[in-house]
Amino acid sequence: MTVASDYTLAELCIVAASKAFANDGEVLATGIGVIPRLAASLAMKTSNPDLMMTDSEAWMLSEPNPIGKRGDDHVQANESWMGFSRIFDNVWSGRRHAMLGPTQIDKYGQTNTSALGGTYEAPKVMMLGARGFPGNSISHPNSFFVPSHNTRVFMEGECDFVSSIGYNPERLPKGHSLDDIDIRLIVTDLCVMDFGGPDHQVRLVSLHPGITAAQVQENTAYPVFVEGDIPTTEAPTLEQLAIIAEMDPHNQRAYQIKDNPAGERG
Repeated sequence: MTVASDYTLAELCIVAASKAFANDGEVLATGIGVIPRLAASLAMKTSNPDLMMTDSEAWMLSEPNPIGKRGDDHVQANESWMGFSRIFDNVWSGRRHAMLGPTQIDKYGQTNTSALGGTYEAPKVMMLGARGFPGNSISHPNSFFVPSHNTRVFMEGECDFVSSIGYNPERLPKGHSLDDIDIRLIVTDLCVMDFGGPDHQVRLVSLHPGITAAQVQENTAYPVFVEGDIPTTEAPTLEQLAIIAEMDPHNQRAYQIKDNPAGERG
């Protein structure tokens, strides 16, 4: 594999996020948003060919669909029917891994996709809503992508509205323990993190080129566990970049991080 010397930050994040799915085996991968979806597609075509993926309607695919408008000659690789009821079977059995982008992530790994400020009855900002996230977060692994790592996302205190379960013993559903929570990776424009620190503290896993641990801590409102020498996030290979370009022929990835910066920042 030849490491690329010229790549964007979005492409670096796609490759880093794809590692979240690498060891999952045969589970349903759900990437919500351009970078998470490309990450799951890249994993399916490289590190984990056993991943399952749907066309977001009713078919299981043996090859992930490209993002955006496809040519009239495109024929998606339908493998079997995957209606809504079968999706729930995967969710409840734990055989699903979703990656999405919450608006807030607190020190427990709880997230907010629902409302900001004010009260829940009269919030300052109303968002998508919790939807299926409460059940998803207790039933199967989840990972997060954050395009702008700052203290508004990684905020002080608890989320304004808790949309998903994290490592907070006070909010665990009856009959569950912290061992039932599985937050795999958080990929941001600065770094890769997880909740593998002491007592499930957020932990720095790798730093993107040109970023320091001090910058990560400055942009996180709660302590980040840093142990030893932190590696640099691996650069994409030419082979990975070719697959990403194939899966994103209209270059939608270029619009996911502000100003579409280069992957290596001085």
